[in-house]
Amino acid sequence: MNALAPAEAPQLSEAPGQEPTDSPLEGFRIGVTSHRRSRDLIEALERRGAEVLHAPALKIAPVQEDVRLIEDTRAIIAARPDLCIATTAYGMRRWCEAADSFGIGEELLETLGACRMFVRGPKARGAVRAAGLADVGISSDETTSTLVDMLLAEGVRGKTVAVQLHGYTDVRQLERLRMSGATVLTVTPYRWVKPEGEDRLPRLIEAACSGNLDVLTFTSAPAVDAMWSTAHEMGVYKQLIESLKTNVTTAVVGPVTAQPLLDAGVTPLIPERFRMGALIRLVGEHLALNHVRRLDTRSGNIELRGRSLRIDGQQVELAPAPLLLLRALLGAGGAVLSRESLSDLLELRGSVHALDMTVSRLRSSLPDGRLVETVVKRGYRIRV
Repeated sequence: MNALAPAEAPQLSEAPGQEPTDSPLEGFRIGVTSHRRSRDLIEALERRGAEVLHAPALKIAPVQEDVRLIEDTRAIIAARPDLCIATTAYGMRRWCEAADSFGIGEELLETLGACRMFVRGPKARGAVRAAGLADVGISSDETTSTLVDMLLAEGVRGKTVAVQLHGYTDVRQLERLRMSGATVLTVTPYRWVKPEGEDRLPRLIEAACSGNLDVLTFTSAPAVDAMWSTAHEMGVYKQLIESLKTNVTTAVVGPVTAQPLLDAGVTPLIPERFRMGALIRLVGEHLALNHVRRLDTRSGNIELRGRSLRIDGQQVELAPAPLLLLRALLGAGGAVLSRESLSDLLELRGSVHALDMTVSRLRSSLPDGRLVETVVKRGYRIRV
């Protein structure tokens, strides 16, 4: 993992008020775990027709409550570092604003102006230059590990290095600097704390475990860790991981956020450009390609988008179990699915009566119950 890399700060690429031409996410339920700028993401998803479940896993602590931030800033000013690593634009801006609010803003800028500054990416560079500072190096791949490589290549023994961190820190990169002879001072301009309404995250986890969610989005690595911790407390961690591997797609804004998921064996969607707009487009493309079922049948043209079923354009409401059954039958495209496989899918533990009841409920909810055909001694299929 890129230890010092920031929680990616996503940016929406569409103009304010710009409306999509259709509703590509209609019928899909998407979980949002972000706190900062979550409204932008939620509104963009809802404009595209998605139902959004919002459960902020963590929020950023107010500057006024962060005594440690000011203490660390004073220590860096006193140490007069030789080198400084800036990892995030938001972190740099917040650092300068916090220092100003405590009357040491000018001292901080003077200290940073006297050292050689390295930045993780273009956004961090923009924040550094907006503060009237200059950088001498930028990561070629927007990773902090590359910045550390650059510093080690020129030598850090006997030097003091200040590192602007974010709310999630892997000490491995810091240790690389220390083991090479540097004195390392850190400052974390934003820290993650639990948000209000802590019952919302358990409800989101329950939705993911039960398959009542299509996509789960993350915009920071700490949010992933907070979800893992809450799932452990609920006693459903293994169930959650299995669901994220099989039933619920995860999507993240960049590789830093992806790492805790990858460490747990979950492979998320990652946009090529680490922006919120790119994340939304990727989610839409993935769902359209993998989770929209269309089939021409003798009972009409069927389109199933997530939880939205239309037959010849008419909306049909289905309960979760019949919906899951229909999705499997549509996926088979008219082929027969055995009673055993459908029973396993519905977790009915081989109960013939429970499967028959689910099929009966499905048929009674459809405009034409003959759509679901019984194949004697074999199973069920869609009548195409």
